[in-house]
Amino acid sequence: MTQRAKIDTDSGDTPGTPVETEPPVVHRPAGLTSAEVAERVARGEVNDVPVRSSRSTADIVRANVFTRFNAIIGVLWVIMLIVAPIQDSLFGFVIVANTGIGIIQELRAKKTLDGLAVIGEAKPTVRRDGRAAGISTSEIVLGDLIELGPGDKVVVDGVVAEADSMEIDESLLTGEADPVVKRPGDPVMSGSFVVAGGGAFTATKVGREAYAAQLAEEASRFTLVHSELRSGISTILKYVTWMMVPTAIGLIISQLVVKDNDLKNSIARTVGGIVPMIPEGLVLLTSVAFAIGVIRLGRKQCLVQELPAIEGLARVDVVCLDKTGTLTEGGMDVTEVRVLNGSDEAYVRKVLGALGESDPRPNASLQAIIDAYPDAEEWRCTESLPFSSARKYSGAAFSEGDGEESTWLLGAPDVLLPHGDPNLAEMDHLNEEGLRVLLLARTVHELDSPDVAKDARPTALVVLEQRLRPDAADTLAYFADQNVAAKVISGDNAVSVGAVAGKLGLPGADHTVDARTLPSGREEMATVLDENAVFGRVTPQQKRDMVAALQSHGHTVAMTGDGVNDVLALKDADIGVSMGSGSEATRAVAQIVLLNNSFATLPSVVAEGRRVIGNITRVATLFLTKTVYSVLLAILVVVSQIEYPFLPRHLTLLSTLTIGVPAFFLALAPNKERAKPHFVRRVMRYAIPGGVVAAAATFTTYLLARHHYTGADALGAETSAATLTLFLVSMWVLAIIARPYTWWRIALVATMGGAFLLVLAVPWLQDFFALKLVGTTMPWAAVAVAAAGAAVLELAWRWVDRRFPA
Repeated sequence: MTQRAKIDTDSGDTPGTPVETEPPVVHRPAGLTSAEVAERVARGEVNDVPVRSSRSTADIVRANVFTRFNAIIGVLWVIMLIVAPIQDSLFGFVIVANTGIGIIQELRAKKTLDGLAVIGEAKPTVRRDGRAAGISTSEIVLGDLIELGPGDKVVVDGVVAEADSMEIDESLLTGEADPVVKRPGDPVMSGSFVVAGGGAFTATKVGREAYAAQLAEEASRFTLVHSELRSGISTILKYVTWMMVPTAIGLIISQLVVKDNDLKNSIARTVGGIVPMIPEGLVLLTSVAFAIGVIRLGRKQCLVQELPAIEGLARVDVVCLDKTGTLTEGGMDVTEVRVLNGSDEAYVRKVLGALGESDPRPNASLQAIIDAYPDAEEWRCTESLPFSSARKYSGAAFSEGDGEESTWLLGAPDVLLPHGDPNLAEMDHLNEEGLRVLLLARTVHELDSPDVAKDARPTALVVLEQRLRPDAADTLAYFADQNVAAKVISGDNAVSVGAVAGKLGLPGADHTVDARTLPSGREEMATVLDENAVFGRVTPQQKRDMVAALQSHGHTVAMTGDGVNDVLALKDADIGVSMGSGSEATRAVAQIVLLNNSFATLPSVVAEGRRVIGNITRVATLFLTKTVYSVLLAILVVVSQIEYPFLPRHLTLLSTLTIGVPAFFLALAPNKERAKPHFVRRVMRYAIPGGVVAAAATFTTYLLARHHYTGADALGAETSAATLTLFLVSMWVLAIIARPYTWWRIALVATMGGAFLLVLAVPWLQDFFALKLVGTTMPWAAVAVAAAGAAVLELAWRWVDRRFPA
């Protein structure tokens, strides 16, 4: 049993109170002195774990510059600078520019993230020189006395120095779901968190020696891993490398050995065949799109702690909302106290005031009571039982001013009262109005008794009014419009939760499920969850089970919350979203933190995720279509033992106009479509037929041109005709990818087409890019072949849509 007493800060006795009844003054440890802290800092006994919110500048530069494909292109670029005109080396300058853009955007994202991380950083309360103050985690030294309260995360390893009914959840470290009661002398591990009560502990291991130091560093680091998009792109690049190496070797042998051509021209055409096989802009564009997404969200005070969270939110089809702090604002107001069983209202007010004073870290409900009822000075708390989400009630034992002793419970009426109690009917009526109701009951049992709530005598109903978030209704409407199912999961009374959800217009709010009636089997639970939207009296473990049940039915689940009772569910959800004002524990496990505490920010986050993922999926088809047709053209050239039709300058021009510039704009365009799984399959089902058609049409035109043209300049004319066909087919691919059309998408496609016509029409551009259409027969034949290719492409993609739906 934990003894609690108020500290008497007056120099004399309390007037009107006998001296002999005063409890002894409690002397709290003062913590380290400033001199002791300085000594430990000098010895390096500091919590110096480098927790970063983003990659270092060196990592960003390294990741953008030192890539496999940049190495290949770099070697080819050097070769071209030696053997060919500068216009055949343009692809190298494009890569340099693209890499620079990628570095700049990621550095901007890093700056945004680091700034937000400072705002959202946890500030543990440390007692030094007898005063408690919040400091940065990195400033903690060995031997510091660190205070803890509900929701606080244990940031370093230590030993409990003070404990006031302190319960710590170590499930994130041990997997054990039940909270552990901690007493003075017990060890605490970094990574655990307080679920009830409070106290203080002395730091015994700091920095990298702490149990969870490495885990904490990795968990909070800005990362690009565990992303279907990134792993999908890596898979594609792996296959591209396998195709590219043998094809490139065959092309080199074909152009340099088999054909007895001018060496420099052969090298130029060989490089021209290898460079477009590399989808070099795809990885870059992905990084840029993610980085810009982080910057956009950062402007809305949204901290993305793990980059794949942007992608994950784009795939979400169920969002689980905790009512308190998400749909409602944190604060509450006491609207009424209804006394029961003939109790004296003045006495009830004294009890409520004393209960408020008994908890040094009150939750929102108790804070409303504290605001409404001042402490009864003559009452002294002798024992306390802090609120727990699992229990649904708190309690305290008092020595009243007249020497009387009493023990009280304050919590959920339907938990404290037996089923069928007449007082529950009155509570149900209040809950139907969306009001929150607490029961004040007197118990004859000790607080540490397992039967403490048994035979408790109802004394009063405390009616609390919750403040609805003004933006909650619009946010729920957004999710409904976007086909994202919203599930309200709360520990509060089911009827009350349903009333709040009903006021906000949530479909299904009229049929609320009491979680105590939920089946325990995962499959059965998932069925009930699919059929209903509002759940009350949910325990923390049930929240976790409900997330797992939804996931078992193939749902991608986002979970929002701000209290310690949400931590387990946030950790297991596909995406955890915490409010900035939430507990340290929730902010630590969440991938996204809404620093402005605005639930209305969530649609922006979902929209940003959908924009990034949907657009990258869209433009990836452009890049990989080019890879497919480049590999096929090289194979056809090797098999046919003829000159490769293009110089690097031709494909640089085509790539810029049909892929590079359009992809940049398309990647940043609005996109509300929910991201779908199987990224590789969805991209390749379009890229393969697109590449095959483009290669076939281009090679057909090239063969026709070889039969049509003769003479010394025939190769230049053949190349120009083949380039025209390839450009037109690639433009048709772009036109399909750009759908559905808007004015700016049409303008984008038209501008790219106009730019190519400009090259064909302006003499010095003709010379620069070695493009000159000779005669009228072959150019029009090239257009006809391209038109046939476009028609086949339309039919092929429509067949793919039917045969291989996404």
